[in-house]
Amino acid sequence: MNEATNWSAAREQGQRTDRRLPARLWIAVGTAIAAVGLAWLAYSYRQSDAAAPTSPPPLPQVVVSKPLVRNLYSRLGFLGQFSAVDQVELRAQVGGTLTGIHFKDGDIVHKGDLLFTIDPRPYEIRLAQATAQLETGSARLELAKHELWRAQELKRTDFGTMQAVDQRMADLQAAQASVDDAKAQIRDAQFDLEHCRITAPFTGRIGTHLVSVGNLIAGSRYATSPTTLLGTLVSLDPIYFDFDMSESDFLTFSRDRAQLNRVLADKVELALSDETQFTRRGTLDFVDNVLDRSSGTIHARATVSNPELFLTPGEFARVRLVLGAAVPTLLVPDTSVLPDQSQHLVMTVSADGTVAPKQVEIGAIRGGLRVIRSGLSPNDQVIIEGIPYARSGSKVAPQERAIRYAAAQGHD
Repeated sequence: MNEATNWSAAREQGQRTDRRLPARLWIAVGTAIAAVGLAWLAYSYRQSDAAAPTSPPPLPQVVVSKPLVRNLYSRLGFLGQFSAVDQVELRAQVGGTLTGIHFKDGDIVHKGDLLFTIDPRPYEIRLAQATAQLETGSARLELAKHELWRAQELKRTDFGTMQAVDQRMADLQAAQASVDDAKAQIRDAQFDLEHCRITAPFTGRIGTHLVSVGNLIAGSRYATSPTTLLGTLVSLDPIYFDFDMSESDFLTFSRDRAQLNRVLADKVELALSDETQFTRRGTLDFVDNVLDRSSGTIHARATVSNPELFLTPGEFARVRLVLGAAVPTLLVPDTSVLPDQSQHLVMTVSADGTVAPKQVEIGAIRGGLRVIRSGLSPNDQVIIEGIPYARSGSKVAPQERAIRYAAAQGHD
């Protein structure tokens, strides 16, 4: 009974297994067909991409322009310093105790303003003594005159002698000399008394006081004697501007100056260290007569008006000198000039769009643009934007744009 049951169950199991085999086979066949189809599609797609024609990449865009041509004066630039036209050390001509300081350090003082006061009492005493000596001498002079008159009258009436007349004449002359000496003593005492008050010899800016009230001042009229320095005073309007020219610049200046109107040639333009425009004006009024052998330079000086008292001695500034008549000059943006070791290059574009570098000689900045002295022609197309995309010999797509000149004050 058990054997028959087991055999029947095994038979049913085998029938179920035989029915599942065809289903698995069909699934495997379908999967294989799908994989082959996908592979074929991928291969066909790659073949179509390889067969399709490729379009060239676009050319890089650059901005070009012809050099700006402008009539400019030739000129030279230098660095220099301002200095005072008048500068004085304030020293006492008389000694004594300093009793007063009548200014604030750094003030603008005017000619005749009281600056320092020295105790005048010793000099007032001297003046009083000299005045008393004058009165004494005047009294003696009057007495000598009367005695001479009596001696002369007695000699005329033969009651006197010639010796008495001569004696009275000598007394008169001695009395006159005593009066003259007393007058000189008075002038000397008055001079000392007046110089107890130290005043400003000209209008300018005074520095700090170097001696405090109560100090004993050593004063003298003679340069060989030691004196006490009280302070310094410098003038401000007008003010000098000093600078040095190299020998080559001096030769250029000398040759070109003769071709210009003298008034124009002597005009200079200045800009302070924090200024970009040369808005200040001056007049070149001195060029030294000897070149310094040690430095190879010659000293020059201009006078500059300073009505606002803004310019200060010792400040640095830049100066420009106009040299020659206006001539056509090529200008390009400074950013379009590329340094190449000790040389300079600009990138140009030919008619077929090919980039070609050109070596140039540059000059100063004028109107925000760089002067090109040589190496370019007025018809060259210079790359002014997009230089990083421009390689020598490569093709570019140029777009034209005009260069603008930033007009500055003064001579171009």
